[in-house]
Amino acid sequence: MGKKVRVNVKGSPPIEIPVQGLNGLTALKALSIDNMENIAAIKINGEIKDLPTKINSSAELEPVCMDSQDGLEILRHSAAHVMAQAVRDLFPGTKVTIGPAIKGGFYYDFDYERAFEAKDLPEIEKRMAEIIEEDLPFIRSEIPSSEAIDFFRSQGEPYKVELIEDLSEQKVTLYRDGNFTDLCRGPHLPSTGKIGAFQLTHVAGAYWRGDEHKAMLSRIYGVAFADQKSLDAHLKNLEEARKRDHRVLGRKLDLFSIREDLGPGMVIFHPNGAILRHIIEEFEIKEHLKRGYELAVGPQLLKTELWKKSGHFDHYRENMYFTDIEDQSYGIKPMNCLAHMLIYSSKVRSYRDLPKRYFELGTVHRHERSGVLHGLIRARQFTQDDAHILCSPDQLKTEIQNILDFVGEIMAIFGFHYDLEISTRPKKSIGTDEDWQKATKALIESVEEYNLPYQINQGEGAFYGPKIDVMLEDALERSWQCATIQCDFALPERFDLSYVGPDGEKHRPAMIHRVILGSIERFLGILIEHYAGAFPLWLAPVQAIILTITDRNIAYGKDLSEALSAADFRVETDFRNEKLSFKVREAQMKKIPYMLVVGDKEMETGSVTIRLRDGHNLPPVSSKELIARIRDESQKRR
Repeated sequence: MGKKVRVNVKGSPPIEIPVQGLNGLTALKALSIDNMENIAAIKINGEIKDLPTKINSSAELEPVCMDSQDGLEILRHSAAHVMAQAVRDLFPGTKVTIGPAIKGGFYYDFDYERAFEAKDLPEIEKRMAEIIEEDLPFIRSEIPSSEAIDFFRSQGEPYKVELIEDLSEQKVTLYRDGNFTDLCRGPHLPSTGKIGAFQLTHVAGAYWRGDEHKAMLSRIYGVAFADQKSLDAHLKNLEEARKRDHRVLGRKLDLFSIREDLGPGMVIFHPNGAILRHIIEEFEIKEHLKRGYELAVGPQLLKTELWKKSGHFDHYRENMYFTDIEDQSYGIKPMNCLAHMLIYSSKVRSYRDLPKRYFELGTVHRHERSGVLHGLIRARQFTQDDAHILCSPDQLKTEIQNILDFVGEIMAIFGFHYDLEISTRPKKSIGTDEDWQKATKALIESVEEYNLPYQINQGEGAFYGPKIDVMLEDALERSWQCATIQCDFALPERFDLSYVGPDGEKHRPAMIHRVILGSIERFLGILIEHYAGAFPLWLAPVQAIILTITDRNIAYGKDLSEALSAADFRVETDFRNEKLSFKVREAQMKKIPYMLVVGDKEMETGSVTIRLRDGHNLPPVSSKELIARIRDESQKRR
């Protein structure tokens, strides 16, 4: 009898299986796992592997289903390989670069003699379908890097050679399906035939490795799901997202504009957009003041020496703008933390003064590449609801949990669900290992004591400290990063911040960098798409519009407008000599919550007829009742 090993599905008793010929697929079959067709890969002792991976010792196994998060990522990555194979088959001489899975889909970047266009996609899709029909196995191999370099050179693939040379590893992993071999860590589906429903969506330009000084490539995007029903639902969401695009609605609702003659990444807020922004900022100030924050305002320019002291010059200067004034170098602030630390250090602080919470609606500038700019979502100038909390180390967890409370209350007002991610120390960072461990521990313990689920993003923290990122889910179930909580021991050390403790000695405070909404511009872009431009009453730039039926109703309409304005409501009038149906249609297109119709009957009874933007008509009410209704709805922030 040959050697046997004990294997079990996670949470079930183990069984003994002969090791000869044992791999993930045969092990799952021996364990009588149902619906094998829906399995994309396998976890062996918690690590995701290809299904054909050999099993040589006892192990706990877990099938990775095609429609799970991990399974979909594997499916989409496999679809990217098939797309690259199809492009190579159809367009000889194409050089392939990288093709990852992304949220909802995948892409691959190609270097061809011309840029790919949307008209190329149907032909590529057809060839992909043929490759999927062939059901080609994905075959994994591990070879010395030198052999891989020779192979890709012979294939005319310089980008793959560059990637391998940069890896500086002795061996690399390749995957082959049919006549296509790619550099890839995997894992992949067992074969191309396992790829479910897919569709190529669009083409864009992308610089090699995101560097504008390197080659411009063609990036082809696609989406893939385990079944057609899921793909159809996703495509429907994409179509809805196009309708909700904040850049389109921003023009239609006259909220903002971005002009090339002004400069990319710079936003002009029109009156309606400026009112919306003012409402959000006024709301934020009130919410911060009642939670013990103090208002602060820092300058836009700070001497470059300060940015060197903080570490931004060494770790962040590619995102900064600099200028010289009278032979002195200054940096335009990309963050607000320096001024807040200078406020703290302006006098001696006692432990009795802590925590100090400085809040600023601070406008910052960051050098974003033109290729990543995206309306309000990604701009070069934006305002953050930025705060910095300086506290004693033993106050740290309480302050973090207070911020989590704050985030929860604010997100509930806007109707957002959210998840948490904790990002740990990146390679490019400052501070001691001990400080990073303390900071990371404080974040994790705060979240766990708060009883909130989270996931870890290894190496994705800020250069000065680990962070919690709050990932919002909007009405279309898309994820957005807005709020963040960063724990920092490094900058208080660099700026020699201190407080006098109960023992009369100087001690070093901890610092929390945090935003609740994040960039005001970005949050407004998300809100526009979340609400499809139909803002709740308290946020609507125009809350009501008065529509007259005839010219003889204008005087009464003006009286109503004055009464609403005196009650602090945002109101417009439409007294044009146009049909009422035309006026109503225009007001609905502007997504104004209340259309207030006044005619002869309303004049006689001293009332107003209400039409809601969803088309519902309400019975006539007096102006007093109308004001009470609008006030109640606004205060409840419905």
